[in-house]
Amino acid sequence: MGFISDALNRIQPSATIAISNKALAMQAEGMNVIGLAAGEPDFDTPDNIKEAAIAAIRNGKTKYTAVDGIPELKKAVVDKFQRENGLTYKTSQVSVGTGGKQVLFNALLATVNPGDEVIVPAPYWVSYPDIVMLAGGKPVIVQGRPDKGFKLQPADLEKAITPKTKWVILNSPSNPTGAAYSLAEMKAITDVLLRHPHVWVLTDDMYEHLVYDHFKFVTPAQVDPKLYERTLTMNGVSKAYCMTGWRIGYGAGPEPLIKAMAKLQSQSTSNPSSIAQWAAVEALNGPQDFIEKHNKVFKERRDLVVSMLNQTKGLTCATPEGAFYVYPSCTSAIGKTAPSGKAIGNDEDFVSELLAAEGVAAVHGAAFGTSPYFRISYATATPTLEDACQRIQRFCGNLT
Repeated sequence: MGFISDALNRIQPSATIAISNKALAMQAEGMNVIGLAAGEPDFDTPDNIKEAAIAAIRNGKTKYTAVDGIPELKKAVVDKFQRENGLTYKTSQVSVGTGGKQVLFNALLATVNPGDEVIVPAPYWVSYPDIVMLAGGKPVIVQGRPDKGFKLQPADLEKAITPKTKWVILNSPSNPTGAAYSLAEMKAITDVLLRHPHVWVLTDDMYEHLVYDHFKFVTPAQVDPKLYERTLTMNGVSKAYCMTGWRIGYGAGPEPLIKAMAKLQSQSTSNPSSIAQWAAVEALNGPQDFIEKHNKVFKERRDLVVSMLNQTKGLTCATPEGAFYVYPSCTSAIGKTAPSGKAIGNDEDFVSELLAAEGVAAVHGAAFGTSPYFRISYATATPTLEDACQRIQRFCGNLT
């Protein structure tokens, strides 16, 4: 179609959404499908947060708000960063968007010029490179190493930085691997960035609260305050607060950047939902005890899935520090034949045949920039996960 813009032709639809939609369509046709593609907690939004939204509706808080967030939510974000991360911001340094994705989108669209480079460690969340390309920039993919938990290594970061580098994107805990940077690991990264003052840091902390085994989360501007003036710290209520559909993300950074992001948002979506914003105020200011309870369940599920996948013929799976994903290797399956008779040439073939043969929807590693792997979300009921892992074991056992 010749009238589609060159910018749009540079990008692909989100692979995770595409696979989730395919699984839903199969379920609608009556097929027994277990969807492990979407990164969405199965826990319901806590009642106090729901009640805050209902109160907002009843109290007529249903009008337009300031473009990038109501003052009450910006204040809650400021308090959160101070309380949990030791970071001091003013409300004028906070931007609220329709999900974390919009915050990232606004930051990159507002700052990236044609030819600018953005360093994206792989495996990466599917949207990072595409947003960079939509902005006219060039994603510079730096491959993580399995023996280092797929985390960006200081020497590899140093090598990737050029005079054209505008941003480096850091995501800890990671989607898709669940890997998280310890204080020492993050300090090694920030030490490199201090040597390159033209490089800005975009940190995606969406899974901050989803960490296990006494892991202590850190964020770059906290680790080295000298990076504060060139860091956008992004977070949101989607994952830890079980509010994926409410669509509230937020970021904090230097005021000129926040103003530029608001300018872009004023000509795109305008304000996020007023009702969801009031719910997010309650999420950040209200009781936090349910997070630990949820994490206990997530850890049990993680351990179950890692154990069952490592007992599966031809699969190996590392134990992640956080998030609710595992990223097993299916190297041994490549070159084999599926029950359908089709050859498995890559990880996309693997997940496609797994879905066809056993009705388990996962996401192929190529979507995250690293093959041959696949991503499974364990944010679903434990009996369902057991069933799914048994199906994966059967599928791998039937490869010839």
